[in-house]
Amino acid sequence: MRYVVGIDLGSTTTKAVVLDESCRPLGRGITNSRSNYQVACDVALGEALNSARLGLVAAELDASAFPPARRSELLGELERRFREQQYRAQLGRLADALASRADGDAGLRSIVENIVERMGVEAHALFAPGASRKSDFFRDLAGSRYLALAEEHAGERGAGFDRLAGLYDKAILEVENAPGDDARFGETARAALASMSSSEDVLATAVERAARVPLERVTCVGTGYGRATLPFPREWIRSEILCHGLGAHHLFPGTRTVLDIGGQDTKAIQVDEQGLVTSFQMNDRCAAGCGRYLGYIADEMSLGLHELGPMACKSRRSVRISSTCTVFAGAEVRERLSLGEKREDILAGLHRAIVLRAMSLLARSGGVKDEFTFTGGVARNPAAVEALRRLVTENYGARTLNISPDSIYTGALGAALFAQREAGKRASAA
Repeated sequence: MRYVVGIDLGSTTTKAVVLDESCRPLGRGITNSRSNYQVACDVALGEALNSARLGLVAAELDASAFPPARRSELLGELERRFREQQYRAQLGRLADALASRADGDAGLRSIVENIVERMGVEAHALFAPGASRKSDFFRDLAGSRYLALAEEHAGERGAGFDRLAGLYDKAILEVENAPGDDARFGETARAALASMSSSEDVLATAVERAARVPLERVTCVGTGYGRATLPFPREWIRSEILCHGLGAHHLFPGTRTVLDIGGQDTKAIQVDEQGLVTSFQMNDRCAAGCGRYLGYIADEMSLGLHELGPMACKSRRSVRISSTCTVFAGAEVRERLSLGEKREDILAGLHRAIVLRAMSLLARSGGVKDEFTFTGGVARNPAAVEALRRLVTENYGARTLNISPDSIYTGALGAALFAQREAGKRASAA
């Protein structure tokens, strides 16, 4: 099967979207961005290809006329157990990296082995149906649990918490810089099947067939905040403005205005009926009011990033926030808390302040036309969405607000669409 891929190297996450040559979506993948951009691209692409093969498993079950209810149940458990097996493999690499850095200290090595063993015991529950995880990234999942267990063991055999935490900081770099490997899909999927509570022969057959399908990359286009550092030829790079515009138009053909709040910047984009950019504005000074700012606030409040929006939605009274400067965010939050303000009210004010900055960019780009599409990771945040909906209605009247469940992949989708067009040109020239 031939495919094209779009890579969006953002400041916080790297995304990949895989399409077939007819623009049909095959798979998508995401990982945390890192200092080694080639590895970040490889990991995101590996995840996208795993997603594509899981999609092939689903297609095999459809072709066999498998009962829909049972099909959904089996596929859901297969994917959960597949992710669990990936987590366990990374946990094994973490154990090896920690042991190698124990500097021959038998006591220290014993402690980290005990910590990782406990993390392995907990892994099954971490991927149970309905389980709540603060992140889908191994660094975050493993890190929070490792540090909690390290606190329990601090002081044993002369190993302080700082030393245990320092070991993790060094070891995780080795673990997360291991590239993605589509060739291991079959091995990981078989282990997932073996761990399932119940399975069917038809599912095992579908997995084997999906694992054997050859996947051939035709071309690749990169975009995103870090696009200049992507290890791609210049002709394979596209502006994130163009990619978000085209990706939003592909998802919602009626789109005329696009707002992307990413990790490091915010973009207000106007597009025509073909998805071509006619004007845009973006913040050009700092990351104020972007995803990075929200991440800083989450750390300050000891919350997961995904918890900010739901908590803000519980607010009864929004606190006025004077600044969205990331540098001073912690000080302002601490001051508000010391004055007795509730966390949900502070967060509601923070979300409103972020959206007010975005509204300024929208006004300068040409306003908000119907239809209006919100893209980027912050589009997953319910408090940001509600604040945006309210302010758009107040300033521009009723507008159709589009938000895809896969909004964070919009830039990568646009890059993949550019790749598909490039592949079409090559085919025509040949």
